[in-house]
Amino acid sequence: MLSTWTEKLKRFEQDIIEQRRYLHQHPELSFQERETAAFIAEELKKLGLEVRTGVGGNGVLGILQGKRPGRTLAFRADFDALPIQDEKTAPYRSTVAGVMHACGHDGHTAVLLGVAHVLSEHRDDIGGRLVFIFQHAEEKPPGGAAAMIAAGCLEGVEAIYGIHLSTEFPLGRIGICEGNAMASVDAFAIDIQGKGGHGGRPHHTVDSIAVGGQLITGLQQIVSRKVNPLQPAVVSIGMFHAGTAFNVIADKARLEGTVRSYDEQTRNQIESEIKSVAAGISEAFGASSTVHYERGYPPLVNSKPEADRVRKLVGSHFGADAFRELPPVMGAEDFAWYLTKIPGAFIHVGARNEEERTQFPHHHPQFDFDERALLLAGSVFLALAAEYLA
Repeated sequence: MLSTWTEKLKRFEQDIIEQRRYLHQHPELSFQERETAAFIAEELKKLGLEVRTGVGGNGVLGILQGKRPGRTLAFRADFDALPIQDEKTAPYRSTVAGVMHACGHDGHTAVLLGVAHVLSEHRDDIGGRLVFIFQHAEEKPPGGAAAMIAAGCLEGVEAIYGIHLSTEFPLGRIGICEGNAMASVDAFAIDIQGKGGHGGRPHHTVDSIAVGGQLITGLQQIVSRKVNPLQPAVVSIGMFHAGTAFNVIADKARLEGTVRSYDEQTRNQIESEIKSVAAGISEAFGASSTVHYERGYPPLVNSKPEADRVRKLVGSHFGADAFRELPPVMGAEDFAWYLTKIPGAFIHVGARNEEERTQFPHHHPQFDFDERALLLAGSVFLALAAEYLA
């Protein structure tokens, strides 16, 4: 039966590629994906699925009820784009200035539409129910996953899987990391208030830039000197804004950065240390500071049984050489929210070949991937569906 499904998916391959390219040409930013959501909903309605729109915002659900009762399984794809100018020369490059799919979300959506197409034509083979979750706003905290969960997208679901196309490893490889696979992500900003003045009279001022420089040094020492070295963590400063002229000492400065970790105790400790360092250094210089701290996505933890299931399925259906055990990374994904509620796994599918155009990293202005990976990703979803529901 799985072979029948995958053969049908192959016949839909060009349709999947065309849908991916259409989405790539018409990207929409997080929380603004109204046209993309409408496109997805219309495609699902053509398949005769139960369709729910406006789920937690711009989210879309497609629900497929099999002929016989059984378990309920969910697959998830994301569909938001990034505020990046597409610099590719491909004919399907983005038509929207300053916005592009630079992380493969267009591919994820096209793959899941293709899988829904196949399975909708084989309802009689299915015992149970499939929920196709098309999620908005993965790229921008607070993200779309938590809102979709609150709106009931996981109601009755027993397990969930997501797939991410990756140019970090070759086409034909399928990887997973058991346990802590991706980090939590938090954002912070520190507003420094000093006392401005003439660049030639620094003794009459409180230099907010000097305070900010010391703060950067102090913040970098949180991980190296405060956090248990056996607990992975990152504190990175991404922005430092201050000043209006070369001969004016700035009265205000602003730092912005991110915190990554794998457990809540370390996460809490770093937040506390950032506030403590900011207060202490600012006070020492006669300045004041305000810390704005925003919690983002939790760590993404792949459950052991689901990770084991993926290993076995890959070995059985795609060959022993196809599977790759992946290391944990400090990137973050709001698929993590689903895994705090039910068992599941986040799977990476290799999408890089030896051509130059697929060598660029995610979030790069020339990002692209080998479209043959779409068929492989869809086949992984189908293998999981057969395992659970056939």
